[in-house]
Amino acid sequence: MNKPASQRMPLSRRRLLSRTAGAAAGLALPLAPFPGRAATALKPVSMTLDWVYEGPNVGFLIAHDQGYFRDAGLDVSITAGTGSGNTAQLIANKAAQVGFSDGYAVARGISKGMNIKTIGSIYRRNPSAIIVLADSPIKSPKDLEGRTLAMIAGSGQFQEWPAFIKGAGLDASKIQIVNLTPPSLGPALISGKVDAIGAYVQSYVPAIEIRGNKKARYFWFSDYNVRVVSNGIITHNDLIKSDPALLRAFVPAAIKGFLYGRQHPDEAAATVKKYSPTVDVAIIKREFELSWETWVTPNTRAKPLGWGSDVDWRATVSVLKQYGGVTTPLTTSDLYTNAFIPSGAAYVPPQPA
Repeated sequence: MNKPASQRMPLSRRRLLSRTAGAAAGLALPLAPFPGRAATALKPVSMTLDWVYEGPNVGFLIAHDQGYFRDAGLDVSITAGTGSGNTAQLIANKAAQVGFSDGYAVARGISKGMNIKTIGSIYRRNPSAIIVLADSPIKSPKDLEGRTLAMIAGSGQFQEWPAFIKGAGLDASKIQIVNLTPPSLGPALISGKVDAIGAYVQSYVPAIEIRGNKKARYFWFSDYNVRVVSNGIITHNDLIKSDPALLRAFVPAAIKGFLYGRQHPDEAAATVKKYSPTVDVAIIKREFELSWETWVTPNTRAKPLGWGSDVDWRATVSVLKQYGGVTTPLTTSDLYTNAFIPSGAAYVPPQPA
C-alpha cells in the first residue's frame, strides 16, 4: 500500500522495518527449492511487493511455499517493496514483471504516463480509516472537530482527507492536523498525544491492540463516500501483450495463496515469520484478519477474489479528479482488466454478512 520508502533488499536478505515501533531487524530465510520438477522447466518471474513481508501481502509468500506458483510452471522471486508508488514505478520501468500496489497510486501513475495496469484487485475496499481508542469520546467523525488528528504527510489518507471531510460533513478549520512519521503514529494515539490518527486499519490497529494493549475503533473512509480500490496485482501493458500466458498462470496461483491463508491464518502468520523472524506472529495474524474486511465491496459480492468492479474503479477516478489533482482523462479500461481472473466458486472469498 501507499507507504514511505525504506531500503529495498531481495527476499533472501530483506530486513523488516516496523512501521509503528521503530526498526526491528530480521534476516529473511532463503526461498527453498521445490522438489520434483526441474528448475529449468519453470518460467522465471520477478515480483515486487508493496512493502515488507507482512499479513496483508502474505498470499504471495503462501503461493510460493505451498507450491502454487511451481504447479503453474513459474519460478517466482519475491522482493519486498518500499511503498505502492515506488512499486508502480518499478513495474513501469520494467525493473520487475509483476507488482502489488495500491489502486489509487497506480491510477495516479497511469495519469502521469505509466504504461501499467491492475490485473487482479485483491483489496477492493478502501482500507483507510480514522482510528481512535475504544474509550475515546469521539463517537462519530463529527466529534473530530475541536481535536487533533495525526496523519503521514503524502499518505493515501492525507490525499483523501478532503474527500472524507466532504463525505462526513466536517468543518476542517476546527480539526488540527498533526504530521507524524510512520513509526510515531500508533504510539502518539496510544499515549494520548493526539486524539485520532488517519491510517490503514490493518497497518496500525494490530500493533495498537497487541503491542499497545489498547482497544481501537475506526471509521472507514469508504463509509463516507471515499470509495477507492486499494491493493492489487499490477504489471506492464507490454507484458500483457507479449506473455499473457504467464499472467494467466500467475494470477490464479496468487489468489489461491490468499484464500489458503484465510483458511489457515495461523499457518499464514508462521509463513511471514519464516521470512522475517523478528515479527510478532500475533500482530501479523491480526493484520491479515483485518485485511479481509477490504476483500469485498457491494459491487464485487459473489465474484472471485481479484475481480474488479467498473463502478468501484470509476469511483476511484472520481476521487482522483476531485481531490488528487488529476486532470488527465482516464477511463477504467486504462486502469484494470479482469482478463486474468479465474472463474469458479473455489476462487470466491467468504462474503460479509
